[in-house]
Amino acid sequence: MHGFTPLRISLAAVTAAAVMGTGVAFAGGSSDAALPTDAGRGAAPVAADVTGATELVQGFIVGYKSGAAEATSNDAAVKDAKAKAGKAGEPVSFERRLGTGAALVELPEADKVQDAQKVAAAFLADPDVAYVVPDRRVYATAVDPAEYGYQWDLYETTAGMNVPAAWKQATGKGVTVAVIDTGITRHTELSAKLLPGYDFISHTWTANDGGGRDNDPSDAGDWLKTGECGKDEYGNPVPSGDRNSSWHGTHVAGTIAAAANGYGTVGVAHEANILPVRVLGRCGGTTSDIVDAITWASGGTVTGVPANKNRAAVINMSLGGKFTCDQAYNAALKGARDRGTTVVVSAGNDNTDAAAYSPAGCANVITVAASDREGNRAAYSNYGQVVDVTAPGGETADSANNGIWSTLNTGTTTPGKEKYASYQGTSMAAPHIAGLAALLKQKNPSLTPAQIEQTIKNNTRALPGTCDGGCGAGLSDATKTLSAVSGG
Repeated sequence: MHGFTPLRISLAAVTAAAVMGTGVAFAGGSSDAALPTDAGRGAAPVAADVTGATELVQGFIVGYKSGAAEATSNDAAVKDAKAKAGKAGEPVSFERRLGTGAALVELPEADKVQDAQKVAAAFLADPDVAYVVPDRRVYATAVDPAEYGYQWDLYETTAGMNVPAAWKQATGKGVTVAVIDTGITRHTELSAKLLPGYDFISHTWTANDGGGRDNDPSDAGDWLKTGECGKDEYGNPVPSGDRNSSWHGTHVAGTIAAAANGYGTVGVAHEANILPVRVLGRCGGTTSDIVDAITWASGGTVTGVPANKNRAAVINMSLGGKFTCDQAYNAALKGARDRGTTVVVSAGNDNTDAAAYSPAGCANVITVAASDREGNRAAYSNYGQVVDVTAPGGETADSANNGIWSTLNTGTTTPGKEKYASYQGTSMAAPHIAGLAALLKQKNPSLTPAQIEQTIKNNTRALPGTCDGGCGAGLSDATKTLSAVSGG
């Protein structure tokens, strides 16, 4: 496939149908699965208020009830997809089994909203189906780069995270942190700590590396030409102009674990190991690929993918999309936490309630908002009840010196030489907390994800600036947090 032509489905009609009892709703269906009950978080209800919303649809993720043949048999899932195609009058194909056990089905010829709605309705009418959700697109949550050479976010007393003193207690040694992102480029600060990762991007054009899934998580670049990702709900081309490659995963990895070698930068957990997991390429990435990446990184099994020999104690996901959390995400995230993995996610960069975004609004994650150098909620940062904690994310509107300095690459399209630069975004805030989680895990390996989350939240300090809308427990303090736990 050259380029990306998304199918946009209006959820207004779908929601209205659900309210009126016609049974057409992507997050609907009856389920025998236990869903999260966290206040303000978790799967969207059938009649969620999404009036006027649109979203990108690659296909559907179908969760079958545990007693159904389709829940475990690919042959049965193939037959069911054909049966649903007959009922809907639209081509439907079983693509693959996700790591959570759900089935990914594709709509190869759907070119109208009504086409996809008919397919969703056919699945939801089946009593063996627990849920049906779109295979949505998500994107990295960083903003524009700017050069800067000092890491105020680690040490400044006003709004830094008080990290240097915490290194007397832990440095992250022996802890594995998975960075589920754009992949990674070569960099002196990171090369010695990289573990064998995986590229989960299944679509060749999105992957931009000449193939689909493979064991090479290198970042091939995510540059774009105007309009290559289709159009937004207003008919404007996405992106609105040509964009260079972001090298987003490399920057995130540096904030977590860049080596303390006397030059460049140092990560919050500078002796931790990085497990690079690639899910974002051209036009972002899909829910189905991210669900498999979460499962694999946390030690679960994904059909067709070699076993992960380095289960991550912590996962960082500095990515998101504007849709409320669904059962597909919830199943993967609950599985990760049940396997003992702490998942840290960015709140998003649209200056609005993070509950409307995923995975920020999901259960079983630590959702991180961003602060600026003065300790205010950054102007772009999402906020709200689902935010757990705030960490430095930078804000470069007034000065390039106020961003988050980390590892990067000089290439505008394909990889070039290593360099350093500062970015701003909740993408930059989340890895501060992922690094802190790694410090906690080293100091006391017996800590569970729930204990790590609560310890981080219990040991914040008040933001020295202002926060409208809710910034969680406050500004994270690394030294205070490490001092609150005893060694394992």
